[in-house]
Amino acid sequence: MEGSELWTILAWVLFWAVLIGAATLLLLRLLRRASVLVRICLVVVATVAVLVAGMVSAFNAMFISARDLEVMWYILAMASAVAIALSLVLGAGVSRNAARLVEAARRIGRGETLETSGPGGRRAAPAMTSELAALEQELEASSRSLAESREREAAIETARRELVSWISHDLRTPLASMRAMTEALEDGMASDVQGYYRKIIGQTEQMTAMVNDLLELSKIQAGTLHLRAEALDLYDLVSDALSDLAPLAAKRGIRLDGGGDRECMAVADGPSLARAVRNILLNAIIYSRPETDVHVSVGRDNGNAVIAVQDHCGGIPEEDLPHLFETGWQKDPARGTQGSLQGSYSGAGIGLSMVAGIVKAHGGSVTVRNVDGGCRFALKLPAGSLPEPSPAPASPKPGPLETTETNEGPGGTS
Repeated sequence: MEGSELWTILAWVLFWAVLIGAATLLLLRLLRRASVLVRICLVVVATVAVLVAGMVSAFNAMFISARDLEVMWYILAMASAVAIALSLVLGAGVSRNAARLVEAARRIGRGETLETSGPGGRRAAPAMTSELAALEQELEASSRSLAESREREAAIETARRELVSWISHDLRTPLASMRAMTEALEDGMASDVQGYYRKIIGQTEQMTAMVNDLLELSKIQAGTLHLRAEALDLYDLVSDALSDLAPLAAKRGIRLDGGGDRECMAVADGPSLARAVRNILLNAIIYSRPETDVHVSVGRDNGNAVIAVQDHCGGIPEEDLPHLFETGWQKDPARGTQGSLQGSYSGAGIGLSMVAGIVKAHGGSVTVRNVDGGCRFALKLPAGSLPEPSPAPASPKPGPLETTETNEGPGGTS
């Protein structure tokens, strides 16, 4: 074959390749919303067409015999049939897997959880390309994450509804009492006017305590407020809490006992941490049996500062321990309050959840376990500076220490 004939063949092949390629790109653009199967077949047909056009151009330039030309046509036909068949098989598989992914997306939209793995972690679904398989794994992971989010949302919504219901009940009781007493005062039916005034003030203090607790809890859960880091002597902080609650403990016949390291420094927000310690200590006083003691200790454990409060409440049922720090949870369905303590706590079922939120905002943890004759709450704070502010819940803002606390605790409330 001479050089001029070779260049002529290459020119014709290039011409047909450009022409068919341009036509194919135009069709692919027009069919961009068509099935993957159609687009794959179109690409294969275009490739075969370029091959056929090039071979025909070469045959005409080489002037081969009719018999040889017939044989070449048979070969091209067989090759084209095999190529198109393979493209149909490949396209059908890709289209089928794409349809499965579409159905998986629909199931996620309906709130279902995808489970495509068989026993032993082996995949029960047909094999896919690496890209489609990765997409399927992401969809499966997303469905699990959405399912977990829905469960958390449902739990939060249930807790919110219960809390609103309980708060409404707890507010209705003092309001009804105040209404009855004011009506009695208005009608001149009250025999002890000053006593009625004192009771109304006590009911007002109780409702104020409840509102303050709700506001504080909303700050903790919003995660928009920041702690103020300062060096604190936890021994002094606990001593102040013991002094403030000593009259209440004496009234109930409870002996308060403090001890531990005389100097136990930590970097924390003083007002919020003092509130958490007072809540724990107040719970211990309320639910300990008369003529027993409440022991508070301050120390260190593996470099962390630990404030422990041990009481004699008789212990907490094991099935109740996981619920103690849930917002609004109280075991006592009557949710009654003790008249002698009115005004000193809110009874809203949020005290221990506030403690957990405050300690968590400091980067620490709070635990509870049963001990001989009672239970032991431990507030563990990490050494060093406070954690960086984050949008996570439980990030309280430092504020003045309030004297109104909650009554949640070992006696069946949290």
